[in-house]
Amino acid sequence: MPTAPALLTDRYELTMVAAALADGTADRDCVFEVFARRLPHGRRYGVVAGTGRLLEQLPAFRFGDGELAALREQGLTDARLLDWLADFRFSGDVDGYAEGELFFPGSPVLTVRAPFAEGVLLETLVLSVLNHDSAIASAAARMVAAACERPCIEMGSRRTHEEAAVAAARAAHLVGFVASSNLEAGRRYRVPTTGTSAHAFTLLHDDEAAAFRAQVDTLGVGTTLLVDTYDVAKGIATAVEVAGPGLGAIRLDSGDLPTLAAAARRQLDELGAERTRIIVTSDLDEFAISGLMAAPVDGYGVGTSLVTGSGAPTAGMVYKLVERDGVPVAKRSEGKNSTGGRKSAVRRHDADGTAVAEVVTSGRVEPRDGDRQLLVPLVRGGEAVAPSSPAEALAAAAEHHRRVREAMPAEAWALSRGEPVLETVTQ
Repeated sequence: MPTAPALLTDRYELTMVAAALADGTADRDCVFEVFARRLPHGRRYGVVAGTGRLLEQLPAFRFGDGELAALREQGLTDARLLDWLADFRFSGDVDGYAEGELFFPGSPVLTVRAPFAEGVLLETLVLSVLNHDSAIASAAARMVAAACERPCIEMGSRRTHEEAAVAAARAAHLVGFVASSNLEAGRRYRVPTTGTSAHAFTLLHDDEAAAFRAQVDTLGVGTTLLVDTYDVAKGIATAVEVAGPGLGAIRLDSGDLPTLAAAARRQLDELGAERTRIIVTSDLDEFAISGLMAAPVDGYGVGTSLVTGSGAPTAGMVYKLVERDGVPVAKRSEGKNSTGGRKSAVRRHDADGTAVAEVVTSGRVEPRDGDRQLLVPLVRGGEAVAPSSPAEALAAAAEHHRRVREAMPAEAWALSRGEPVLETVTQ
């Protein structure tokens, strides 16, 4: 059954709209902000991801006959509410951090200005997209940093929900993963795709040589052969015997990877396959990748840890009302307080162009030399400011992320637990 974007919504959004329509507050001019109160424990930064996906879904966030019928079936029968939903089209404005930007505690990564009923209705969709994609991108960025320019490949589709797999492949590519195993990510976002064979293909054949020969005959000698189904040393010898010294790569998917990689490199070199690359997989995360830094590894395939945020499956973002009819409003709950008023934010840099602080204020930040405005217009009057194809939006986000990384202090990429690399200064 096709997913209806408008029904990817918590029911309490609709009960609030119904009550606001009844008491006359639905049209109050409101500002909602998305921010994270804190980063996952020990993380030094987060990466904004999912903005492009959110803008893709906004035009389809409508309540047609099918959606309204589904609401009635679930007991939502308020006539005033259903009539309002039938005519709903988001008409507000959205500003936000450019996709690929880094964020820190208190960063106003998205700002929605709209009548209350329209703004509150978007809460669940906004948070589900941004929290998931930003968590994946943040973890993937740590893996890219740990890989020290060796390529990383996303291969987590079998470890998560089918649509989450596509979103994860997109988020990983945004921060530097060179390819994905997910074909739909290739179709929808033009993420380069790659893949060769699993152990099942080797087990299908009478012996390893037959399996390797079939793969080489189909894909050419530049393919990657999986050599650890039985015995790694024998697998490498057979692989080079079948493909010759021009074999593209071998893949190691189990065992003590640093030791196996070193032994594999020696053996390949002895067999004349000096240019055959070594790709490793097997439950890698950023720490395992870092631990392989000294090993003769040429690339990494990452699955489970990537699509689960490497221990932080959500970015912890919240969606809070901060202004009503021009009046700042704020939540005062212990441990969950917010700051009233619409925010401005700049990234402050030193004379060398290195980022030194995140400055967030209710009102306008007094600019200094080297300041970069972080909030950019995304939607005006319900329409995207700069419409682009999904693939173009992803390419632009990836390029923005690359530029942002270059301005970060070196300690940002440390994997050890620490405080956010930039202090959030509130004014």
